[in-house]
Amino acid sequence: MEIADLVAAESVIARLRVRGKKQALQELARRAAAHSGVEAGLIYARMLEREKEDRAAARMGVAVLHAKVPGVGRPYGIFARLERAIPFAAIDEEPVDLLFLLLSPETAGEEHLRALARVSRLLRDRTVCEKLRGTDNAEALYVLLAGAPAVTGA
Repeated sequence: MEIADLVAAESVIARLRVRGKKQALQELARRAAAHSGVEAGLIYARMLEREKEDRAAARMGVAVLHAKVPGVGRPYGIFARLERAIPFAAIDEEPVDLLFLLLSPETAGEEHLRALARVSRLLRDRTVCEKLRGTDNAEALYVLLAGAPAVTGA
């Protein structure tokens, strides 16, 4: 699975301005709702449920959020580069400035796990993250994400 299968160019946010974690999650839910047709409140609630279980998903300035949501037809992602890093209760206690939200259908099993593994591998790569941090242009961010070579087994 490629990142381009998950993220559309219009699902990349180059300079998200938020004051904190709650506002960041709400904004991701709002934007995901606009693209998926699923109600933002439901997306937000599912994100919170999952986030409580998986604090380790945030580290090295990157948070990978994921949830299975009714009404989502296929795995779908939104990427945001924050204007400034925010506290995020990360396992390493570092503030977060790169966010990726992966939404999948409630019935997705292995497909969700494969998509999550692909995103996680990409965003654990320090070189990729530095390149993402180096531009605030949405098109350039999309090219960096979508053009990333697949990792064997992803």
